[in-house]
Amino acid sequence: MLYGRYEDKAMSLNMVTLVGRAGKDPEMRYFDSGKIKCALTLAVNRGKRKGDEDKPDWFDLEIWGKTAEIAGEYVRKGALIGITGSLSFSRWQDKTTQEAKERPVIKVDRLELLGSRRDSNGGGAEPPDDEDF
Repeated sequence: MLYGRYEDKAMSLNMVTLVGRAGKDPEMRYFDSGKIKCALTLAVNRGKRKGDEDKPDWFDLEIWGKTAEIAGEYVRKGALIGITGSLSFSRWQDKTTQEAKERPVIKVDRLELLGSRRDSNGGGAEPPDDEDF
Protein backbone atom coordinates (compact mmCIF):
# COMPACT_ATOMS: atom_id res chain seq x y z
CA MET A 1 0.00 0.00 0.00
CA LEU A 2 1.19 3.51 -0.80
CA TYR A 3 0.93 6.28 1.71
CA GLY A 4 0.94 10.02 1.35
CA ARG A 5 -0.33 12.01 -1.59
CA TYR A 6 -0.29 9.04 -4.01
CA GLU A 7 -2.46 6.78 -1.90
CA ASP A 8 -5.68 7.14 -3.94
CA LYS A 9 -4.21 7.86 -7.35
CA ALA A 10 -3.19 5.33 -9.97
CA MET A 11 0.52 5.52 -10.65
CA SER A 12 2.23 4.78 -13.91
CA LEU A 13 5.83 4.71 -15.01
CA ASN A 14 7.34 4.80 -18.48
CA MET A 15 11.09 4.41 -18.07
CA VAL A 16 13.58 2.52 -20.22
CA THR A 17 17.22 1.95 -19.28
CA LEU A 18 19.49 0.19 -21.78
CA VAL A 19 23.19 -0.44 -22.29
CA GLY A 20 24.44 -1.47 -25.70
CA ARG A 21 26.42 -0.49 -28.76
CA ALA A 22 25.53 2.13 -31.36
CA GLY A 23 24.43 0.42 -34.55
CA LYS A 24 25.39 3.34 -36.78
CA ASP A 25 26.83 6.82 -36.64
CA PRO A 26 24.31 9.40 -35.37
CA GLU A 27 22.03 11.06 -37.92
CA MET A 28 21.75 14.73 -37.02
CA ARG A 29 18.94 17.13 -38.02
CA TYR A 30 19.07 20.85 -37.42
CA PHE A 31 15.78 22.74 -37.53
CA ASP A 32 15.14 26.40 -38.37
CA SER A 33 13.76 26.82 -34.85
CA GLY A 34 17.24 26.04 -33.47
CA LYS A 35 16.27 22.60 -32.18
CA ILE A 36 18.59 19.66 -32.77
CA LYS A 37 17.55 16.02 -33.17
CA CYS A 38 19.76 12.94 -33.23
CA ALA A 39 18.53 9.56 -34.49
CA LEU A 40 20.52 6.49 -33.52
CA THR A 41 20.08 2.73 -33.27
CA LEU A 42 21.18 0.70 -30.27
CA ALA A 43 22.02 -3.03 -30.26
CA VAL A 44 21.53 -4.71 -26.89
CA ASN A 45 22.63 -8.28 -26.25
CA ARG A 46 20.35 -10.29 -24.02
CA GLY A 47 23.12 -12.65 -23.02
CA LYS A 48 23.47 -16.23 -24.10
CA ARG A 49 20.68 -18.41 -22.73
CA LYS A 50 20.07 -22.01 -23.54
CA GLY A 51 18.11 -22.26 -26.78
CA ASP A 52 18.36 -18.52 -27.56
CA GLU A 53 19.98 -17.21 -30.69
CA ASP A 54 22.91 -14.91 -30.09
CA LYS A 55 21.31 -11.94 -31.90
CA PRO A 56 20.92 -8.51 -30.34
CA ASP A 57 17.67 -6.63 -29.82
CA TRP A 58 17.60 -3.38 -31.81
CA PHE A 59 16.13 -0.11 -30.57
CA ASP A 60 15.56 3.20 -32.36
CA LEU A 61 16.64 6.19 -30.26
CA GLU A 62 15.53 9.82 -30.54
CA ILE A 63 17.67 12.41 -28.76
CA TRP A 64 17.04 16.17 -28.61
CA GLY A 65 18.87 19.34 -27.58
CA LYS A 66 22.24 19.44 -25.84
CA THR A 67 22.21 15.67 -25.39
CA ALA A 68 21.77 15.29 -29.17
CA GLU A 69 24.79 17.56 -29.73
CA ILE A 70 26.89 15.42 -27.39
CA ALA A 71 25.75 12.22 -29.15
CA GLY A 72 26.58 13.71 -32.55
CA GLU A 73 30.05 14.69 -31.43
CA TYR A 74 31.11 11.66 -29.39
CA VAL A 75 29.06 8.58 -30.40
CA ARG A 76 30.21 6.47 -33.35
CA LYS A 77 29.09 3.10 -34.68
CA GLY A 78 30.10 0.39 -32.19
CA ALA A 79 30.46 2.76 -29.22
CA LEU A 80 29.25 1.43 -25.87
CA ILE A 81 26.57 3.73 -24.45
CA GLY A 82 23.93 3.70 -21.74
CA ILE A 83 20.62 5.51 -22.08
CA THR A 84 17.62 6.31 -19.94
CA GLY A 85 14.42 7.50 -21.52
CA SER A 86 10.79 6.71 -22.21
CA LEU A 87 9.08 4.44 -24.69
CA SER A 88 6.88 6.05 -27.31
CA PHE A 89 5.50 5.06 -30.69
CA SER A 90 5.96 6.72 -34.03
CA ARG A 91 2.72 6.33 -35.99
CA TRP A 92 2.03 7.03 -39.66
CA GLN A 93 -0.05 5.88 -42.61
CA ASP A 94 1.64 4.02 -45.47
CA LYS A 95 1.28 6.17 -48.60
CA THR A 96 0.79 3.27 -50.99
CA THR A 97 -1.34 0.84 -48.96
CA GLN A 98 -2.99 3.41 -46.63
CA GLU A 99 -2.27 0.93 -43.82
CA ALA A 100 -1.64 2.31 -40.34
CA LYS A 101 1.94 1.65 -39.22
CA GLU A 102 3.83 2.15 -35.99
CA ARG A 103 7.25 1.50 -34.54
CA PRO A 104 8.58 1.84 -31.02
CA VAL A 105 11.04 4.66 -30.35
CA ILE A 106 12.98 5.39 -27.18
CA LYS A 107 13.03 9.12 -26.41
CA VAL A 108 16.34 9.55 -24.61
CA ASP A 109 16.57 11.81 -21.55
CA ARG A 110 20.05 10.78 -20.41
CA LEU A 111 23.05 9.51 -22.35
CA GLU A 112 26.16 7.97 -20.81
CA LEU A 113 29.31 7.31 -22.80
CA LEU A 114 30.57 4.03 -21.35
CA GLY A 115 33.25 2.85 -23.74
CA SER A 116 36.93 3.61 -23.62
CA ARG A 117 39.01 5.25 -26.35
CA ARG A 118 39.96 1.76 -27.48
CA ASP A 119 36.25 0.90 -27.98
CA SER A 120 35.71 3.86 -30.28
CA ASN A 121 38.47 2.74 -32.70
CA GLY A 122 39.81 6.26 -32.83
CA GLY A 123 36.40 7.71 -33.77
CA GLY A 124 35.10 10.72 -31.95
CA ALA A 125 36.79 12.63 -29.20
CA GLU A 126 37.03 11.90 -25.51
CA PRO A 127 34.25 13.83 -23.71
CA PRO A 128 34.98 16.08 -20.76
CA ASP A 129 34.87 14.22 -17.44
CA ASP A 130 32.66 16.74 -15.67
CA GLU A 131 29.97 16.95 -18.37
CA ASP A 132 26.54 15.85 -17.15
CA PHE A 133 24.46 14.61 -20.04
